[in-house]
Amino acid sequence: MKLLEKTIDSIVGIDRGMEQLALARLADQARPQGSLGVLEPLSARLAAIAGVIDVKLEKKVVVTCAGDHGVVEEGVSLFPQEVTEQMVHNFVIKGASINVLAKHAGAESLAADIGVKAEFDPSLPIIHKKVARGTENFTKGPAMTREQAVAAIEAGIEIVEELVAEGRLDMLGTGDMGIGNTTPSTAIIAVLSGEKVEDLTGRGTGINDAALQRKIDVIKQGIEVNRPDPTDPVDVLAKVGGYEIGALAGLVLGAAAHGIPVVCDGFISTAGALIAGDLAPRAKEYLFASHRSVEVGHTFMHDHLGVDPLLDLGFRLGEGTGAALTMELLDASTRILADVLTFEEVAIKDPHTKG
Repeated sequence: MKLLEKTIDSIVGIDRGMEQLALARLADQARPQGSLGVLEPLSARLAAIAGVIDVKLEKKVVVTCAGDHGVVEEGVSLFPQEVTEQMVHNFVIKGASINVLAKHAGAESLAADIGVKAEFDPSLPIIHKKVARGTENFTKGPAMTREQAVAAIEAGIEIVEELVAEGRLDMLGTGDMGIGNTTPSTAIIAVLSGEKVEDLTGRGTGINDAALQRKIDVIKQGIEVNRPDPTDPVDVLAKVGGYEIGALAGLVLGAAAHGIPVVCDGFISTAGALIAGDLAPRAKEYLFASHRSVEVGHTFMHDHLGVDPLLDLGFRLGEGTGAALTMELLDASTRILADVLTFEEVAIKDPHTKG
């Protein structure tokens, strides 16, 4: 059995009984019911994932998956493709935004080469999982073969397997790096949602009006040329996706299979989550949407997944930055559940009870 099939088969639903116990404790705490808003259901879902009330999220990791895209030659990005390689080196020296925010959240930040066009020295301290040196230009044919799409997803699963085996993972954040990757991400949500490409396409790194129209036309052309099957997420990934997007899907699947909460970052990471959610609907029970990007298609992605983002900060960077910030909220929610005392524990009469 392939790793992908085995992983999907091993994903089970979260413990709804524990979720109800957690919600009951929250309702009994010495404060007005519901007064801590979204932290309450968040903490209850984390308890349902962990199977305990006192959830510990001490080992946090953000994995930033990197890949290049052949469609960049169509002029869809403001930055040249070489920036992908340069940013991977920046991740290594801990000089990028994700490194700073992950450190603040008490998380380890790791970069993974899934499909960067450049070749990296094997001794470079990144996760080496390259499937190919960038995708093909999807305006001329599929971005990758189906076998490569599966390999990309399995690369993400393997990363989780390795982190779990090393005892390094209680909570996972997903991030991306890849010049031009808002284009395949938009194509993915366009195929899966059936919405008009014009309504989903944003400016990415800051392209002008002419380039935006070009980007819309390129996405339409890619979908028309390849005709990806919206009922087959692997086909969608292969036809119009990216290697790092496949790995991001694999991270979600791998985390869910191991009962680990996974925090999805922005537009590109959510494209990966879309693939994962369509492959294994139960995986969505382990998924937390960190923030709403300024990319216009991001809301459509959240709607398709049936998730609500926790933050709206005007972010449009990727890398896992929103995921790192959200990890702090999730960590705080676990302390609310476990450490805030109930009316009974502090010997205060519960005003919600009669008599």
